[in-house]
Amino acid sequence: MKDILSWIGSHERSVLIALLLSFAATWCFVSIADEVIEGDALSVDRSLLLMLRSSDDVTDPVGPAWFEEMARDVTGLGGVGVLSFLTLATAGFLGMQGKWRLALYLLFAVGVGVTISLALKAGFSRPRPDLVPHGSNVYTSSFPSGHSMMSAITFLSIGALLAGSQESLQLKAYVIGLAVLLSLSVGASRVYLGVHWPSDILGGWTAGAAWALLCWAVARQLRTRGKVE
Repeated sequence: MKDILSWIGSHERSVLIALLLSFAATWCFVSIADEVIEGDALSVDRSLLLMLRSSDDVTDPVGPAWFEEMARDVTGLGGVGVLSFLTLATAGFLGMQGKWRLALYLLFAVGVGVTISLALKAGFSRPRPDLVPHGSNVYTSSFPSGHSMMSAITFLSIGALLAGSQESLQLKAYVIGLAVLLSLSVGASRVYLGVHWPSDILGGWTAGAAWALLCWAVARQLRTRGKVE
């Protein structure tokens, strides 16, 4: 394996690693989806969801009132409005830099990601948790979590673009780490507010990460060939 990695260049190596990670994330999503379909995830889902509620009152999330309000603020970061604004703002910024093809690619990646998320939700059509009251309004089915999946796609895609423009390895790590933290926080807030089962969140994270990694690998190849800036 070391001989193979030393033979290929650093660019090809990074693309290969991204593709392998995308495949691994896809495999994880399929495994989680299988557990959901078979009903094997429900007992763990119920236990984890109830852990975040007061033992004597399931309508009351653990923690003070200000923490619950903050969870609503965090979950809003994964909403359609915020993610759409962030994507369009980033695309506009790239366009003003003369990177129109990269801006269009970003819009394509996120747009197709939204379509995949909606298609998966319609396909699985899993009911929302009925164990506890919902702390946020919901309109679609439960699996996979759209907030988690789209946060992963949007934050990781934009984070990768910003990290790619930095010379410092520390800055690259900071930007990517921040993108991951935002994605994880949005997903965790959905469980805390009782609008998703934990397996919905894991499904959204893995599906979103798989798509973001695949799009990043393709973008690297297109940049090498001069197709995008």
